[in-house]
Amino acid sequence: MKKIEAIAEILGLLEEAGKGRDWIVQEIKKHKIGIRIKSDMNSVEILKTSPDIFVSHLLQALKNEGLADFHDIKTLTKTYQWFYTDIVGSANPTVLTKDQAQKVWALNELIGRTETFRNRDTKSDVMDITGDGMIIGFSDSPEKPLRLAIELHKIISRYNQSRKGKNKLSIRIGIDTGPVYFIKDLTGKDNFWGPGIIMARRVMDLARPMQILASARIAKDISKLSSDYKSIMHYIGDYKIKHGEKLSLYNIYGEGWGNKLSPEGKLDSKKIMEGPNRTKFLFPRVEVELEIKDVKTMRTHHTWIWYILNITEEPIEQVSYYLEGDVPKDFADLNVAIRDEQNRRLQVLSTHGKPYSKEFHVNLAKPLKLGQKGRFLKLEYDWEEPERNFVYNLATDCKKFKFLLLAPKGLEVKQRVLRIDPATREKRYASPPAEIKYYKDVTEMRWNKSNLRAYDSYRFEW
Repeated sequence: MKKIEAIAEILGLLEEAGKGRDWIVQEIKKHKIGIRIKSDMNSVEILKTSPDIFVSHLLQALKNEGLADFHDIKTLTKTYQWFYTDIVGSANPTVLTKDQAQKVWALNELIGRTETFRNRDTKSDVMDITGDGMIIGFSDSPEKPLRLAIELHKIISRYNQSRKGKNKLSIRIGIDTGPVYFIKDLTGKDNFWGPGIIMARRVMDLARPMQILASARIAKDISKLSSDYKSIMHYIGDYKIKHGEKLSLYNIYGEGWGNKLSPEGKLDSKKIMEGPNRTKFLFPRVEVELEIKDVKTMRTHHTWIWYILNITEEPIEQVSYYLEGDVPKDFADLNVAIRDEQNRRLQVLSTHGKPYSKEFHVNLAKPLKLGQKGRFLKLEYDWEEPERNFVYNLATDCKKFKFLLLAPKGLEVKQRVLRIDPATREKRYASPPAEIKYYKDVTEMRWNKSNLRAYDSYRFEW
């Protein structure tokens, strides 16, 4: 294996193990490798300077062939029962900052008055302030996030009785269960992060004002505990979330609390079952390029190229797009531009969506006729990707798919590609692995694959 390929694989394995530049330096010192390390050198530059035999040693050790040297790697997770809440409308620019701060203070104060919060286990439960909200992980019972949600709703109801209009406090709550990793920050404090709180956030994001939503996995567990719990758990079906995934949800409400209305975004089971044979067109070739423009915010310029083929007798005049991002955005701030094979800018007819997702229709300059070749669409837009991953869902069968990530020099790229099973949503490493190349000012991550199937999903991580 070439040295640069070994380095690329090491970076990916280090990311999985929660290690970085400092750990590499420690290993160099431990093994008394005689190289000079400058303070401004990143992990890639240090490994390039290191002897080939040492790079090989690191790679083999990270593959568990030298596990004794890595006894301090902590990869075990802990599972919690999650309560995630935030304030509705806290980002409204018409609300004064002082008034927004007052609501944040009020929410924290009211949570602190609930019986469940006061009786929490301060040694094993975890908590974090999220700006305009709060995430709490209970280490023992799935009942606790539910009880906290109900108690908080009732307290807020009393709080709002003496307030009017914009001064009233409105929240949304998501409940889920799942694992997290604990990672020490620069001050040595344990921070938690992982699928547990990510999915709890996804559940909360779907909620309407003053609504409590729960994932099916925690709702089913709670409803089995008592008939009272079962009576307030209302199954509302599957909902689409980020990266093409779906969540089965329960709406939780009772007399005088909760919100009976179903959230927007429910999946139509009939449409899901139609399958690729019912589509009007094929994308025989798809190219996706992501160029990171700002490392601090992860502002990324996205380019999608669809080579499109009509497979019906009826000419196609419109095409639909669905976009998702990691941060809330208005459509106008995405800088969306769509052009065709003759570089004609196409008109966006209608847009709708939520802060984290946008759907819109585009009118073709010329109708696409049956079997007509040489037609393609080029979409460009800007959206931050702070979670450093991107999921692409294939709408049709695809003969050739190309992915390219362009990252500024100095940004470590872990070059991971995962295939998401369309039925179980289970993630597995995709084959072949991504290729990575280092140039003077940019790092390129490439992944090409042929003969992909409709509804396949791939997650690209960097």
